[in-house]
Amino acid sequence: MDTLFRKHDRLLANVSMGIIREQMDQIHWNAQIISIIGAKGVGKSTLIKQHLKQTFQPGDRTVLYCSADTMDFSTRTLVGLAEEFFIRGGELLIIDEIHKYKPGTPAWSREVKEIYELFPSLKLIISGSSLLSLKEGDADLSRRTIKYTMPGLSFRESLRFYHELEFPKWALEDILAHPYELWQMVTAKCRPVALFKEYLEKGYYPFLLEGEGEYHTRIEQMINYIIETELPQICKVDVSNIRKIQALIKLICDEVPFELNANKIASAFEIGRDTVVEYLKYLGDARVLNLLYSDKKKVGKLAKPDKVYMENPNLLYALSPGKVDIGTARESFAVSSLSESHTVEYGKAQGDFKVDGKYTFEIGGRGKDYSQIAGIPDSYIFADDWDMPDGSKLPLWMLGFLY
Repeated sequence: MDTLFRKHDRLLANVSMGIIREQMDQIHWNAQIISIIGAKGVGKSTLIKQHLKQTFQPGDRTVLYCSADTMDFSTRTLVGLAEEFFIRGGELLIIDEIHKYKPGTPAWSREVKEIYELFPSLKLIISGSSLLSLKEGDADLSRRTIKYTMPGLSFRESLRFYHELEFPKWALEDILAHPYELWQMVTAKCRPVALFKEYLEKGYYPFLLEGEGEYHTRIEQMINYIIETELPQICKVDVSNIRKIQALIKLICDEVPFELNANKIASAFEIGRDTVVEYLKYLGDARVLNLLYSDKKKVGKLAKPDKVYMENPNLLYALSPGKVDIGTARESFAVSSLSESHTVEYGKAQGDFKVDGKYTFEIGGRGKDYSQIAGIPDSYIFADDWDMPDGSKLPLWMLGFLY
C-alpha cells in the first residue's frame, strides 16, 4: 500500500494545472460511484488527477489514485485493495483504465459491485475506454453509477488550449437566432477561418502542445491500440479479423463520401454482412467512427448505418495524409460537434443532416447555395471559408462553439 501511495504522490506532483477543461465543473465528484469514459487520448486521466490535486493536500492518505494498467494489479484484486485502503482510513479510491483489469473478463464490474456493497461509505471513481460497458448485465452497475462521457476538444476549447482565447459556449438555438453576435465576439479577438483550418487538421486532442510533429503519429497509434487490443479484449472481436477492420477504416477514410453498402464490403473482406455491421457499431462505441441513420427511432441491432464518418476530422488527416477531401472533413466536423448534445440523422433526400428532428443543415464551402434545401423550413447552410453570417448561411466554425 505504501508503494501505491508513493506512486500516487509522484503522479499528482507531475500533473500540470495550466489548463483545466470545463468538464471539471460538470462532474458530481461527491457521488458514491462515478464512471468517466471516453476515447483514448481525450484527457480522462489528466482531468481526474487535476481534480485530486485541486481538492486534496499533498500526502493526504484518505485518497488513492491507481491505474489498472500497472504491475500492481497482477497480484492484487480490486476488492482486496479497497479493503486494505478502507481499513487504513481511505475515503476515495480511483481506478483508472479499469477495462485493463483482468482483460477479457467482466471481473472489474463484479468487484466494483462488491466494493459498493461491502464498503458503502467508500467513494469510487473509475475511468476507461468508450467501450466500457455499464449495462444491466455488468453486475447491474448502471443504476449505481453516474456516468460521464468525455469528448475531445471542441473548436472553442482548442482556441483556449492552443491560442489562449476565452469564449463561452453557445446553444445551437442561439447560434441560429443570433449568429451575428457570435461572429462579432469571435472576430474581435481572432481570425476564426484561419484557426478553424488548423483545428480540422490538428486540435481535437489535448496533446498538441507535447509536439506538433508527433501529433498524427500518436493518433495512428491510438487507433491501432483500439483495434488490436481493446476490440479483441472488450468486444471479443476475432483477432484474425484485425487486418480487415484496419482495411475497413482505411476505406472509410479514402471514400468520398462513404455511403455504406454492407453486402459489398462483406464480399470484399470475406466476412459476413452482420459481422460488418457489428464491427461498425463497435468502432462507433469506441469513438473511432460516427454512424448516421436516416431514422434513429427505427434503428435495430443489425440495422446498417446509412452513412459513416470518422469521429473527428483529425483522424482523416492522421490516417490518410495527403488524401483528405475537404468536404468529408467539413461534414465529419459538423457531425462530431453536433452529436455531443443533439440527435443527428442522415438527411438523405433533403440536406446533409437532420438535427433534433427539426433543423435541416447543408454543409459546404463558400460557394454552397440554397438549391438543395430550397423551401424547407428551419434549414441552414454552414459554410467553410465563409467570413460572416448572411441570412441562413452561417460560418461552419460556429458549430465548434456548441460545447
